[in-house]
Amino acid sequence: MPAGGVGAPTRAVVVVAAGSGTRLAQGRPKAFVEVAGRTILEWSLRPILLSPAPWQVVVVVPSDLVDEAAALLGSSGNGFVTVVAGSATRQGSVARGLAAVGPRVTTVLVHDSARCFTPTAQFEAVASGVEALGHGVVPGLPVSDTIKRVDAEGAVVATVDRSELVAMQTPQGFPRAELDAAYAAADDEHTDDAALYEAAGHRVTVVDGHAEAFKITTPWDLSRAAMLAAEGTASPTALRTGVGIDVHAFDPAEPLRLGTLDWPGEQGLAGHSDGDAVAHAIVDALLSAAGQGDIGSRFGTDDPRYAGASGVVFLEATRRILTDAGARIANVAVQVIGNRPRLAARRTELEEALAILVGAPVSVSATTTDGLGFTGRGEGVTVIATALVSVASD
Repeated sequence: MPAGGVGAPTRAVVVVAAGSGTRLAQGRPKAFVEVAGRTILEWSLRPILLSPAPWQVVVVVPSDLVDEAAALLGSSGNGFVTVVAGSATRQGSVARGLAAVGPRVTTVLVHDSARCFTPTAQFEAVASGVEALGHGVVPGLPVSDTIKRVDAEGAVVATVDRSELVAMQTPQGFPRAELDAAYAAADDEHTDDAALYEAAGHRVTVVDGHAEAFKITTPWDLSRAAMLAAEGTASPTALRTGVGIDVHAFDPAEPLRLGTLDWPGEQGLAGHSDGDAVAHAIVDALLSAAGQGDIGSRFGTDDPRYAGASGVVFLEATRRILTDAGARIANVAVQVIGNRPRLAARRTELEEALAILVGAPVSVSATTTDGLGFTGRGEGVTVIATALVSVASD
């Protein structure tokens, strides 16, 4: 099926594999070096092709290796894999890859093939984030080392606050039209696609990265990759969904706290904690997806520690539970059912506040029941949350 035909994917990944791999010192371009019997390029496509969503995949390789790459990837059986020749620079190679993206694609991810063990869930989290937020989304990891700023002679000038630093990974995702325009207008070379996109005046949000999305650059990295592949631990994740539902009645004596935000002038919700039905539904959805129980078993109403507790407390604790269990949050979708409050004016604020706490994209929508039932009578709200989580596969 042609990349732009009926039924073609609306998401694309441009896999950049045109580098020479000089620092790897294996005598071949990096993407064509083997790890445990497969090339790095083959490993890099594996998590994409395992995704439950269809993707157009554009692979950018050195011009003299286009035929070899096409033959190598022909066994994938995916009609949406295209191989194109790269350029002398990474930025030029990405531009050529973007030119091959089909017309129906609205979300584009750019991925370095050298990060070949990036989990499937990271692709899903970034793409879902772009679609929920409407701007750039990139994965990153907190910087754990102490960082020093030095002068030309190597003398320490200052110690940098590492709490404000994040190490970028790929895939980096963007709305397709904005990324195309940013590339068309770019005059300078940038270190990554997010920098080029930011230079065009667009916003970028960082979501949690993954330790396995490390970049193979040196022989030591290659040895680490070989160990992961040999042990069968590369990309050992599966995607699981969970659903959470929470219902609260209005209590005029309480202030409204919903989605961790205050809503002045609105009736509050009754509950043992702060009654934040959005936060509670998300907690149930996340715990369910990860197989870690539910909000009642983890944060029971008989526990005095949670009397009047904010939804922030439950979300932060749930994220720790999932992290300790080796699960990673890909994204969360929330549906609020009720007449009040009106969410439209604060939807972006709500989504961004929740995304920070969850560490992954969160989309929020709202509806009413056209006067039917307790929500229709204005007696309370119902919230339904759905979570996508990656967990260790059996």
